[in-house]
Amino acid sequence: MTLQQALTAALAQGLARIDAQMLLLHTLGRATSDRAWLIAHDTDVLPPSTQARFEALCARRRDGEPVAYLTGSKAFYGLELRVDARVLDPRPDTETLVDWALEVLLGHPAPRLLDLGTGSGAIALALQQQRPDASVLAVDASPEALAVARANAERLALPVQFRHGRWMEGLEDQFDAIVSNPPYIPAADPHLAALRHEPAQALASGADGLEDIRAIVAQAPQRLSPGGWLLLEHGWDQADAVAVLLTGAGFTQVQGRKDLAGIVRCSGGRMPTVK
Repeated sequence: MTLQQALTAALAQGLARIDAQMLLLHTLGRATSDRAWLIAHDTDVLPPSTQARFEALCARRRDGEPVAYLTGSKAFYGLELRVDARVLDPRPDTETLVDWALEVLLGHPAPRLLDLGTGSGAIALALQQQRPDASVLAVDASPEALAVARANAERLALPVQFRHGRWMEGLEDQFDAIVSNPPYIPAADPHLAALRHEPAQALASGADGLEDIRAIVAQAPQRLSPGGWLLLEHGWDQADAVAVLLTGAGFTQVQGRKDLAGIVRCSGGRMPTVK
């Protein structure tokens, strides 16, 4: 079987072309972004053992396992992160949160940043890479997730600090910005079934999906410096509810940011400059 025949068979079984290409490149030991190589080598013969490994990965992908778990890596904000089933698969839309944090910190020297529910460390590491002068603390309630994040920080040589804990409990420091992509899916949402390979504790948050966001919004005013920002990712239909929570907690300049599909998926607000 040639490489092209292997891809054609994978597509016929329902895989997206980009997924099949990335899995084949991974099986061949090549960078998953090197799709031009596949085109140039489409008539190369795939050894039977390699074909078997590729078909096994395709079967796992058809079962809903993220490509990032199958290849062990995911690109996020120009960084190559190692990921597995201990953490969420970082989504491109979450880069919107990084963009916004960098925007509110423009002109702010040596900012102090807090990333809550860091998972693989994606947000914290991207911010640290973009703002080497920043002091970045990343928190997660999962020791397993923190192990992944710490390993990513070490491999990327980025000096993010990590702490085990639930949101801001036990913290005493003040921060210039707090960012978070917390769990926000209602516990009974049928879409959770499609995400069964990812850690449930990083996805679901109470009956309406807002349990963790409520906790973060309630705790944040005590941990933000005057003029500091709280920026949150949330569900596609939660922007109005999150705005109400932020306003009720005393935040000003409450606003949202749209994801790649044009849907408001991040909301945030600023602490008054004088508390």
